[in-house]
Amino acid sequence: REAAMIEKLEKRDFDKVFALLEDSFPPDEYRTYEEHKAQLDNKCYTIYALHDGERLKAFISVWEFETFAYVEHFAVHPEYRSGGLGAKMLGELVARIGKTVCLEVEPPETETARKRIGFYERNGFYLNDYPYIQPPMSEGKNELPLLIMTSGGKVDKKTFDMMKTTLYEKVYKYNKRGK
Repeated sequence: REAAMIEKLEKRDFDKVFALLEDSFPPDEYRTYEEHKAQLDNKCYTIYALHDGERLKAFISVWEFETFAYVEHFAVHPEYRSGGLGAKMLGELVARIGKTVCLEVEPPETETARKRIGFYERNGFYLNDYPYIQPPMSEGKNELPLLIMTSGGKVDKKTFDMMKTTLYEKVYKYNKRGK
């Protein structure tokens, strides 16, 4: 068995992750620095990182629940993209978790979105056709119409609804903000 590539992030390395997050995602797709760092104290939330010495090559943040896991953010530093690193990390994560993994993607309306969906499809993920809105990540941020992809196959409507409810309640705290 190959040695693990990814390891749990040390809290002291959080600033490197947040810098890559800011470079890789539009502002509506991540929380404030303080909110994001506070998540490290949640037992369901883990950031796995891949380092090259002191440099952060990539990270993947995951919420693990009883029946499934949710990849919240996944970013590879631009210098290390297109070399198969993302595929290896994703494969290792799915194998390590051992249950259905879901993630959010933008609808296939742009070239970038289509490429991203293609990457996940090549790595064993399936696009689910159910409508989905990502609640605002933080106060003052916008909701986003996205799609859910799942590992191992598409999910039925009942499973999708359970995943959506779990994400809204546990990840976005959406029901607690009066929405």
